Amino acid sequence: MIQAPPPRWSNEVLTEDSAEGMRRFREERMQEPLEAYLDFFDAYRQEVETLIEGTVDLTFLSDQAVMLLTQPAQLTAIRYLASPAISEDDLKVLAEATLSATRLRAEPEMATRVIDTILLGLDRERFPWVAEGREPTESERAAAVISTAALIATQKVQTSRRTNAKTDQEQTVADMLRVNGFTEVPRRTVSNVGMLPAPGEFCGEALFGTRKADLVIRLWDGRAMPTECKVSNSSTNSVKRLNNDAAAKAKTWIQEFGTATCVPAAVLSGVFKVHNLASAQADGLTLFWAHRLEPMIEFIEATRGT
Repeated sequence: MIQAPPPRWSNEVLTEDSAEGMRRFREERMQEPLEAYLDFFDAYRQEVETLIEGTVDLTFLSDQAVMLLTQPAQLTAIRYLASPAISEDDLKVLAEATLSATRLRAEPEMATRVIDTILLGLDRERFPWVAEGREPTESERAAAVISTAALIATQKVQTSRRTNAKTDQEQTVADMLRVNGFTEVPRRTVSNVGMLPAPGEFCGEALFGTRKADLVIRLWDGRAMPTECKVSNSSTNSVKRLNNDAAAKAKTWIQEFGTATCVPAAVLSGVFKVHNLASAQADGLTLFWAHRLEPMIEFIEATRGT
């Protein structure tokens, strides 16, 4: 049986899809509700107020290190005392610490070390009174609470947006596969073709060869289509997500499984430059768009043969 070739798009089609992806991104961002930011802001404004008041304007941070660091919301507030904020992963390395509540309670000196690390990066613009060894004015305290809560809320919204967008896209593709006769099966590690789902089946995130794929789809003709779901909010970000990640994976998968067995694909949403799309396609990555999944359906159906 002759295998159906995966679609390859002209620059004209790539340009049209890129423009539509950007248009939809703008529309979604402008319609994005303010409520999410305000909810995060209100929650963390209270946490920062509690932190400052409970430590007497940050004077007794070290004395309460264990109690504070074992409360997730307070740990977040403490990380944002520094400028720029210190991520949990970076904090573990910088303080040579583990942030699990059990370990912190068992090793209070480690908790103190975490606080000392934060204080080394304390934002002196937001908390000037700490370095100057005095009490803050009411306006300084209020400004510190509001600005810190705003920083946390902004980051939380951005993280939530990225996570939800990717999850929604994966769900959309999975739903499309089910509607078109595919069955979802448990995730698995695929180190060779014998471990693939059966034709007409797919699974969620799995190690495919030596690289992870968001979805592993077994086409009707037996080929595997490891698929990445990529959402980009800028052309710069698209290079990272598309060319340095998805296209790089495509090269690896083709080397490991061969073009007769493997059809690497990506489903895209958001902002992507045309020349980056063309480059990824040249590297063997088959491109589909979340706003136009019909070509993906048509290709999958073509693998049924006659």
